[in-house]
Amino acid sequence: MINVVILGTGNVAKHLLDVFMTHDGIKVVQVYGRNQKALSVFGKFVPTTSEISKIILADIYIMAVSDDAIVEIASRLDLKEGLLVHTSGSIPMKSLPKKNRRGIFYPLQTFTVGRTVDFKEIPICIEAENDQDYGLLKQLASIISNKVVGMDSKQRKSLHLAAVMANNFTNHMYFLSNEFCEQKGIPFDLLHPLIKETAHKIQDLAPYEAQTGPARRNDKGTLKKHLAQLKNKNHKELYRLLSKSIRKTYGKKL
Repeated sequence: MINVVILGTGNVAKHLLDVFMTHDGIKVVQVYGRNQKALSVFGKFVPTTSEISKIILADIYIMAVSDDAIVEIASRLDLKEGLLVHTSGSIPMKSLPKKNRRGIFYPLQTFTVGRTVDFKEIPICIEAENDQDYGLLKQLASIISNKVVGMDSKQRKSLHLAAVMANNFTNHMYFLSNEFCEQKGIPFDLLHPLIKETAHKIQDLAPYEAQTGPARRNDKGTLKKHLAQLKNKNHKELYRLLSKSIRKTYGKKL
């Protein structure tokens, strides 16, 4: 049995609690949080505390907090034993205090309140300073995921950037598309099958091979008409920038 304390009450913390509670090999012995309202949700399932001095003993302490809060909260912890890890993709392991056993437990997924995810399919990137702690993290990660990957902080930082481009930037384009549809009185759900197919086909094709559209074809007439429809200066610039990148990728004259 691996005893875990979760520090944080946000999306990642809640999803970790949910998945940990479904496995007999893991016991969440406590959740720490500074937001009393958010903490009350966790209190329905496990013991909680809002006082950092009252955090109890555990095998692993998982910091599922914002990147900006990691160093500040970690510096206030007075852990007698146990492994301290965080779930950030961009913060290096060495940002955690040297006095602690340190590691990384980074689930590569987007987490949203109310959305259920299948942890068995989520890659979990782990890092530790010694073989014993690495083994403990691998044991924990393997209970909930079928894909556990050892990765140092430099690689993880690059992976996080790739994830931002693939997920966050893509979702922002969905937002802009949805906004444009609303302005034109077009149901956004008409694009749902297109969005699904775009995501599905890169599981079989390399993104380079999957690219379609007017910029890929160098259809200058269509590109010009699209730009004419966009009234927002920033949206025009974004359309030009992305189209230029696509055309350059496929060797079209700009």
